[in-house]
Amino acid sequence: MRALAIAATGMNAQQTNVEVIANNIANINTTGFKRARAEFTDLLYQIERMQGVPNRGGEGVVPEGAQLGLGVRLAAIRNVHLQGTLNQTGNQFDVAINGNGWFQVQGPGGETLYTRDGAFNTSATGQIVTLDGFVVDPGINVPANATKVTVSETGEVYASIDGQPAPQLLGQLTLSTFPNSAGLAAQGGNLFRETVASGAPVAGVAGEEGYGTIQQGYLEDSNVDPVKEISELISAQRAYEMNSKVITAADEMASVVSKGMR
Repeated sequence: MRALAIAATGMNAQQTNVEVIANNIANINTTGFKRARAEFTDLLYQIERMQGVPNRGGEGVVPEGAQLGLGVRLAAIRNVHLQGTLNQTGNQFDVAINGNGWFQVQGPGGETLYTRDGAFNTSATGQIVTLDGFVVDPGINVPANATKVTVSETGEVYASIDGQPAPQLLGQLTLSTFPNSAGLAAQGGNLFRETVASGAPVAGVAGEEGYGTIQQGYLEDSNVDPVKEISELISAQRAYEMNSKVITAADEMASVVSKGMR
């Protein structure tokens, strides 16, 4: 009975849906995290009667026909790159992007990775790095005798040094944008990698057209909405239960047929 296989695809789809929702909820406090959404498409159709062909005896064509769907499959798990709320931390090395753009990071092996997590710090040599120790690109070194670090909205990094009347310019934080941010590949650790689907990065300066501004002393919260996630979790649970009831009903119908044949 085809209903068993069709309902099984529905249960599998809703199980995946719940797993995506679970990951969103687990990362509700992850800095710069972007919620994901499972996207589904229907499977192939089995044609019982073709539409648009002539009826018997050369009469009018069949207007609709009969096509039986064979279930559902996972098409994509899409990251929703909407702006998260900016949360003030007061830490001079915390920076958040208000708008479009990604920070560039030198990952393992020198590979360039991208992140929205601006929880930066300095290494033992004074380089600005991520919490995992990856160097922020372009590299900026903070002098050991710096008393204060200031980051402008355009990404210019200044250091106030004892004995110098004016702040010293240390470097410029740049941002990158992509034609399709949803095509970036998540690497874990709040890092993303460029792919063919994302397109090549376009580097620019914060505050320019198409790029957000940089806010010092802030971090971008996750864009996960707990109320929305719980609502979608309940909906996925109900859909899973409905598919399981279809399997139960189809099994009972099949048992009736098998008993009648004895």
